[in-house]
Amino acid sequence: MQSKLPSVGTTIFTVMSKMAQDHSAINLSQGFPDYDCPPRLRELVAEYLDGGKNQYPPMAGIPELREQIAGKVSTIYGCNADPDQEITVTSGATEALFDAIQACVRPHDEVIVFDPAYDSYVPAIELSGGKAVHVPLSLPEYSIDWDRVAASINTRTRLIVINSPHNPCGAIIDYSDLEQLATIVRDRPIYILSDEVYEHMVFDGQKHHSVLSHPELRRVSFAVFSFGKTYHATGWKIAYCVAPPELTTEFRKVHQFVTFTTSSFVQYGLAGFMRECPEHAIELPMFYQEKRDLFCRLMEGSRFAITPSRGTYFQLADYSAISDSSDMEFVTWMTREKGVAAIPLTPFYEQPPETRIIRFCFCKDDSTLEEAAGILRAI
Repeated sequence: MQSKLPSVGTTIFTVMSKMAQDHSAINLSQGFPDYDCPPRLRELVAEYLDGGKNQYPPMAGIPELREQIAGKVSTIYGCNADPDQEITVTSGATEALFDAIQACVRPHDEVIVFDPAYDSYVPAIELSGGKAVHVPLSLPEYSIDWDRVAASINTRTRLIVINSPHNPCGAIIDYSDLEQLATIVRDRPIYILSDEVYEHMVFDGQKHHSVLSHPELRRVSFAVFSFGKTYHATGWKIAYCVAPPELTTEFRKVHQFVTFTTSSFVQYGLAGFMRECPEHAIELPMFYQEKRDLFCRLMEGSRFAITPSRGTYFQLADYSAISDSSDMEFVTWMTREKGVAAIPLTPFYEQPPETRIIRFCFCKDDSTLEEAAGILRAI
């Protein structure tokens, strides 16, 4: 069979997690916690599982959960989203991203992505018949060069994908970025796909700026969020998309034939937890800032060069003082020989820059971070 994705292999996250498992290495590569989700959330999910909430829920998500989401985005972003017409629960953020791309990108359309770009974007674009136009983020801050974006726009441009807080770099977009984006797409048939799954992981007193908080962008945007990231339950694969009615209509046409719906008892549990424990999301930035600060302190005295991450639960590190090897060679050596796994950045680029930078994940128990940093300091 001729492949529809000839350049796509196994994702780097799977490769590195398997390598970590094969070599009994500490896994600071793939982004999942090694601690559990909140006890009350587990209790609620179990209650609904045992209480018979085990049949198909509505395609768009149970009303109770969509109402809680509407309340949340209203409180945090000042966005009055209609639960029935503008909010859709999905089986993970990857599904939501895929659905949004399939909903609006047609053959020969162009989609702007920012390198290093999360690895699910381009395959979804290619499956839709579109073409990814890669605009590199500007080093060392991994900021967006809006003049370069404007120069990349043409009549075939249909979608711009933004990601803040950014995976894999931990960079964040501020309100002036949203203003410049709005200027670029104004009066053009261009949509925005905003990947905001790390919305509650912004540090040092900074604020997450969602497209939902920008009235002009709100009208042309799909905004994607993740329960798995927020509630330390990545394995549940549950997320949601907020978009205006006309975009949601097209989004749901795809969603209903990709997963149709998402596990019922988990949705009920999440709705109950959002209602009972809104403080969890409010306190999350400080929770992860403490982990970031701990990891950075533990790495002091190492030969890795680190600038503290501005968001997400990822920390970049420059290993130039240690090795001239490529990042893939370096993380392979480090996993096999030293017992700590990390993620290389080059798989997220169309044309990788001449840098020696890798990504560590710090959403781990403090004891895990201490053990890993002890090994890394000795390299």
